[in-house]
Amino acid sequence: MIYSAGQMKQELIRDYQEINQHLFEIGTKQQRVEFVSDKILIMTVHRRAPAIRSLDMKRRDVTRVMDILLVDEFKEHFKNKLETKYGFKVVTILKDYDPLTELSATVVVIDREVEDYLG
Repeated sequence: MIYSAGQMKQELIRDYQEINQHLFEIGTKQQRVEFVSDKILIMTVHRRAPAIRSLDMKRRDVTRVMDILLVDEFKEHFKNKLETKYGFKVVTILKDYDPLTELSATVVVIDREVEDYLG
């Protein structure tokens, strides 16, 4: 399928949400997608899983490890979606999450300009 920049951003938001719902059974509050050269930037406000939030104050060392494992799982699923649905050749996905603000930043680096993949 051929996408305009706006359509692709909307599809990426839906895909991101779908993976988040599948893995965590919890959605995001806000998302913004931007294309910068060969990068896709996604800023998201996530809802913190209540079970993890309840442990944050007592065992942040454990929840930090859980955050890292969950981010890695998300990146694997998201990379697969980007490569199969859009044909992107993903170089790497960088992602971090701040549980205090519930902000997440994801940077997807692909092999060439995002515009090369648009219709």
